[in-house]
Amino acid sequence: MKTGASVCLDRRKGTAFRGACLIFLVALAICAVLAGCSGSQSAKSAKASGPPPAIPVGVANVNQGNFNVYLTGLGSVQAFNTVSIKTRIDGQIMQVNFREGQDVKTGELLIVIDPRPYQVALDQAKANLAKDEAQLTNAKAQYERNKVLYEQGVIAKQDLDTLEASFGTYEGTIAADKAAISSAQLNLTYCYIKAPVDGRVGLRQVDPGNYVTAASGTPMIVITQLHPIAVIFTLPEDQLQQVAQRMRQGTLEVDAYSRDDQTKLATGKLLTINNQIDQTTGTVQLKAIFDNVDNELWPNQFVNAHLLLETRKDAITAPASAIQRGPEGTFTYVVDSSNTVQMRPVQVALTQGNTVVIASGVQGGDRVVTDGQEKLQAGMKVAPQAPARRNNGVAPGSIGSQT
Repeated sequence: MKTGASVCLDRRKGTAFRGACLIFLVALAICAVLAGCSGSQSAKSAKASGPPPAIPVGVANVNQGNFNVYLTGLGSVQAFNTVSIKTRIDGQIMQVNFREGQDVKTGELLIVIDPRPYQVALDQAKANLAKDEAQLTNAKAQYERNKVLYEQGVIAKQDLDTLEASFGTYEGTIAADKAAISSAQLNLTYCYIKAPVDGRVGLRQVDPGNYVTAASGTPMIVITQLHPIAVIFTLPEDQLQQVAQRMRQGTLEVDAYSRDDQTKLATGKLLTINNQIDQTTGTVQLKAIFDNVDNELWPNQFVNAHLLLETRKDAITAPASAIQRGPEGTFTYVVDSSNTVQMRPVQVALTQGNTVVIASGVQGGDRVVTDGQEKLQAGMKVAPQAPARRNNGVAPGSIGSQT
C-alpha cells in the first residue's frame, strides 16, 4: 500500500503534467495565430502588387459620314386656303349636296338656294329688252318715213330731229335692259353655290329649308385646303442670314415633326421668309409648304419644323457626352484595342442635340468614353460597356454651337 506521502506526491506530479500540457497548447495556438496573420499579410501584399481592376465605362464609336445640319423651330399648321362660303342672295335652301368632312373639288355643287324668284326676274328683264328693242325698231322706221317727207317739204326739220333723238333714248333703255338681264343671270348663278377650291368641308352651319340672307354674314360652310398645306414656324433672327444665303443656292427641305419632336409627319420645302422681324421676340417667321398626301398635318396643329440647312460630307461625329473640358480645352478619352484609355485633345466644329461634329482629334472607327470619365486617367484599363440610351433630338430653335 502506498502511504499518504506517496499519494500526495503522485497528485503533485499529475498537476504539474497537466499544467505543462496546457502551456504547450496555449503556445501552439499563439504560433498558429501568428502564422495566420503572417499569411494574410503576405496574401494582401501579393494582391496589392497585382494589376488594378478594369474600370467599367460607357463607350461609343466615332462615325464618319454625311451629317445633316438642321435649324429647328416651333410652328403651327395653316390651311393653304380657307374659304368661308356665305350667301350673296336671299332665299330658301333647297338642297345641301355634301357630307360633313367630305373632300370636294373645285366647281362641285354644294348648296342650292331656291332659284325660282331669280328665274322670274331674269325672264322679266328679257321681256323688257324685247319690248324696248321693238320700240327702237319702230322709231327707226318712223324716222325713215319722215325723212322722205322732210325732203319733200311736208314736215319741218324740228319734227325730224325729234324722231332722231328718240333713237338715243331707246338705245339707252336697251342697254339698261341688258344690264338687268346680266344682273338677273348673276343672281340666278348665286343660287347654285359651288366649291371655289379643292378642300375638305367642315361642319355644316345651315340645314335644308332654312331661309338665308346676304345681310346676315353667317358662313354656311367652311372649306379648308389640305393639299397642299402650310406650316408657319419661327427661327431666331441671328439665323436669318444663313437661311437667306442657302435659299439663294436652291430650295431648302423642311421636315415636320410631332409635338413631342419624336415622330416625323411630313417632308416639304421652304416657301418664303416673312418681310419683317418680330422685335418683341427677336424671331422671324418662315413658311413651308407640304403636299400632305397622307393627311398627317391639320390646320392649327402644333409641330416642330426641322429646316435642313446643309449636309456636311464625310463629317466625324460622336456623342456629345464624350467631350470633356479641361484647362487646355476640349478633349476626349479614346479606348485602344487593349482597352486602355488615352486623353486626346479634340476640336468641336458643331454641336447639334446630343451629337457633335469633330473637326480634328479623332477619326471614324475610334472608340470614345461617354460615361464614367470622372474615374479615369490616361493609361488606365477599362471595361467597355454599351452607352446609356439617350434622346438624340435637336433642341428647338437652335443648331447648337458652331466654330
